[in-house]
Amino acid sequence: MKNYTLLFLLIGSILIVNQNAVAQSTESQTEQFQNRIVDSIFSKTLSESRDFWVRLPDNFQPDNDEKYAVIYLMDGFSLESTLEAVYDNYWGHYLPHMILVGVSNRKNRTRDLTTSQIKMRRGSAFDYETGGAETFTKFMEEELIPYIDSKYPTMTYRTLIGHSYAGLFTINMLINHKHLFQNYIAIDPSLDWDDQKLFKEAKEKLSTESYEGKSLFVSLAAEQLHMWEEEITMENIMDDASEFTLFARSIIDFSTFATSQKQSGLNFSWKVYNEDLHGTVPLPTMRDGLIFLFKWYQFKSPQKYNNPETKVEDLAAQLEKQEEIYSTHFGYPFPPMIEEMFSGYGYMNLEMGQPEKAKMYFELATEYYPESANVYNSMADYYEAQGDFANAIKQVTKAFELSGNDLYKKRIEELKRK
Repeated sequence: MKNYTLLFLLIGSILIVNQNAVAQSTESQTEQFQNRIVDSIFSKTLSESRDFWVRLPDNFQPDNDEKYAVIYLMDGFSLESTLEAVYDNYWGHYLPHMILVGVSNRKNRTRDLTTSQIKMRRGSAFDYETGGAETFTKFMEEELIPYIDSKYPTMTYRTLIGHSYAGLFTINMLINHKHLFQNYIAIDPSLDWDDQKLFKEAKEKLSTESYEGKSLFVSLAAEQLHMWEEEITMENIMDDASEFTLFARSIIDFSTFATSQKQSGLNFSWKVYNEDLHGTVPLPTMRDGLIFLFKWYQFKSPQKYNNPETKVEDLAAQLEKQEEIYSTHFGYPFPPMIEEMFSGYGYMNLEMGQPEKAKMYFELATEYYPESANVYNSMADYYEAQGDFANAIKQVTKAFELSGNDLYKKRIEELKRK
């Protein structure tokens, strides 16, 4: 693990140097599009407008044909910084570049996210409008998702994240509308709703239907299991029959049952956060949940890439396996590495005196990311290091043709003088 950490520190420092060399190019490309877009659509289903935001990946270029998996976050405006904190720290090795979509639930939240109508809750009258989850699902399926897919380069590989009532909505989406999403994170979900009505329905469906290819992560915030009784703990909560523990008991019952239903094919995991409250648990849940959901994406045998004794053909075979894993899961041809990692490994091997490996990484980058000026500039670095200035000029010329950046034009003139 220490070697792997050092490897990525080295790759990171190399990437910074390389990125600085084309800083003006990056800045000019950034001006061509907004990384975060706030938008809204009028929903015929809801008879109202609905706000949402879209965050595009850092490597997004409006003119290329790369497609991205999508995360849909309910309560998107209140949980935006939480998702971004996790995503920004874990994309690359743990998570792919993805499009993030945050859906507003600031208005009519209880109506849109609850799965059935009730008049009483926890012994008191409940005066909110309820039971509109199926209508809101229709809005997402027939209006929001098609709108996002029409405007942005999306795959059909989608993840849904919801907290509390939105966690209830998320599990309902899995149980009753599993065709819309591959992955689900239900954060402290309100499975006690309407005397556990959805949980009872889920028990029947998980026992009889196939959820192969679907993944769900559920969390429970256990710092305050009972509003009045400190003595209630994870060890004794199932012995308590009060209304105040029904919320936590419902999550425990559901998770225990889902774990036992191996025949359903559902890839399931859950976690109790003993030091978290209902309001603090979204951050650790998103971190652990996304790592669980994308466990298959995480790089296999990283030591082989770090080991100078690994042969080029073995590395090529490893990359081929990685590509197969990604393409199978996404249902779409997918590179075995993001562009930044190809560059990082290429420069690492160039500095380590292993030009054959460096060339492999740089060449693969040009194959998988042919519309990126940076990959040709990196390829030029390889040829220049080998004293092959003619090929270096060809590569920088390609970078200039793609970007129109005068830095590349200046570099061409410098190479011609060598």
